[in-house]
Amino acid sequence: MRAMMLVEPRPIEEKPLALVDIPLPEPGPGQVRLRVVACGICHTDLHIVEGELPPHKLPLVPGHQIVGYVDALSEGVEKLRLGDHVGVPWLNATCGECAFCGTERENLCERARFTGYDVDGGFAEYGLAPADFVYPIPPGFPSLQAAPLLCAGIIGYRALRLSEIRPGGRLALFGFGASAHIAIQIARHWGCRVYVFTRGAHHRALAEQLGAEWTGSAGDEPPSRADAAIVFAPAGSLVLDALRVVDKGGTVALAGIYMTPIPEMDYARYLYHEKTLRSVANSTRQDAVELLRLAVEIPIRTEVQVFPLEQANEALLLLNQGRIEGAGVLQVSDERR
Repeated sequence: MRAMMLVEPRPIEEKPLALVDIPLPEPGPGQVRLRVVACGICHTDLHIVEGELPPHKLPLVPGHQIVGYVDALSEGVEKLRLGDHVGVPWLNATCGECAFCGTERENLCERARFTGYDVDGGFAEYGLAPADFVYPIPPGFPSLQAAPLLCAGIIGYRALRLSEIRPGGRLALFGFGASAHIAIQIARHWGCRVYVFTRGAHHRALAEQLGAEWTGSAGDEPPSRADAAIVFAPAGSLVLDALRVVDKGGTVALAGIYMTPIPEMDYARYLYHEKTLRSVANSTRQDAVELLRLAVEIPIRTEVQVFPLEQANEALLLLNQGRIEGAGVLQVSDERR
């Protein structure tokens, strides 16, 4: 089968992913095999490919927003059937035994494994996943439109929850890529007023189309203080901007797996008055279930820019340059064949 493989992390400008032919994987105990139709791309893929996240497995097939059709099942798998339209997210497996798993915090599992990082992911024609970490795609979502829900959507939803934004509240979003363009739709569904801080004019235009009350750059002043903020862009300097614009008692959630250093801050100016600064780490299976339910209820509309599998390097380069509107998605095969 064809796959885009990482042998050694390098800058994306050097095209570190190579198109290769590798054996078709066979599902092991508790696993299913997917014929991959689409796989979203995100900054986590970029951090893995460039080595900003230390390698867990090499060579590696990246990709963790996988949508396709169940192609093979191992014995004992009962909740899925051949031909089911399903998705596989970042969280690939947990131990189910550690203190975090035992307290409904499996996203912090001591022995968690992640798709496209610890195990091969979706930049390939076929992929494996544990059946317990595979999710039915809601009716009405073709694979290309569903792919961003599997990470951008799930992480955006978890970030919203951890930001403690309440229905009708004022929410600031810093960065407006794949995750933010889904999170804003959820926030507007909850009746929130949304302020978006982003550099690109095309990102601002999309934010306004999706209901942002105000858009501007990081150093600008929004119409009023926000009750909560989410930082999606992996730039540490934005943390101070977010803390600056949230009101007393507000929360700033950091939604990225990687971030450049946060500058030294003046405590009294940025953090005093019971403001909260917290990171968002991975997600739980319940997050995925709730997000996919919301996707139908709202319904969420994903804006996608589509690339063929062999252009994964080019797609990630555009992502790095902030030149993708909405979410980038690799089309690996036809929806039906």
